[in-house]
Amino acid sequence: MIIREERIGGQRLILGDCISVMPLLERFDAVVTDPPYGIGIASNPVRQKHTKKDWDEFVASENHLAMLREISSEQIIWGGNYFDLPPSRGFLVWDKKQPENFSLAMCEQAWWSRDTNAKVFSKSVLGYNKAHPTQKPVALMEWCIGFLPNAQTILDPFMGSGTTLVACQRLGRNGTGIELDPDYFDIACRRVDEATRQPDLLIPQPKPQQPKQEGFDL
Repeated sequence: MIIREERIGGQRLILGDCISVMPLLERFDAVVTDPPYGIGIASNPVRQKHTKKDWDEFVASENHLAMLREISSEQIIWGGNYFDLPPSRGFLVWDKKQPENFSLAMCEQAWWSRDTNAKVFSKSVLGYNKAHPTQKPVALMEWCIGFLPNAQTILDPFMGSGTTLVACQRLGRNGTGIELDPDYFDIACRRVDEATRQPDLLIPQPKPQQPKQEGFDL
């Protein structure tokens, strides 16, 4: 069920459970997402400033992952090394440029469905404000989407604070994001709105997506 829906710039933001929402959607050129896994927010001092949620009880199920492959032609799934996905050469690696004694991992990996060589993006984990404990830098998500030049429609079913859709707006792509938590949904709406108001003048802005289709359970 779709609880709420907002269309901002060229982006579509949906508040609801992705398992029930995805069957209502059309196919996408690609999925770019970061499912929750092993957040450990209560035990990690770096994340204790964020409100504790029930993420650690959540495990991306086979149903989630099978649906992602059914709804899109290509997938980039951060933390994909934690999930039961087919073998792939095409891992994307975020080198966080951290010292070995830092409290978090020195890198993170995204599973990529494409049969290609692994790629590495180097950017410090420090120096950007995070509204979500596992929020990725916008530059990282722009880097991911840059490998998908023909993907004009992109789905993020675990939208969080909306970084994937911010990157889509900045790159002139149409993104659809689904988020279960209303607080992070509101944050995502604000961030996408800010990106819409501060366009890159060298990149054509994405066209607004069509209004809601009839038959949606709002």
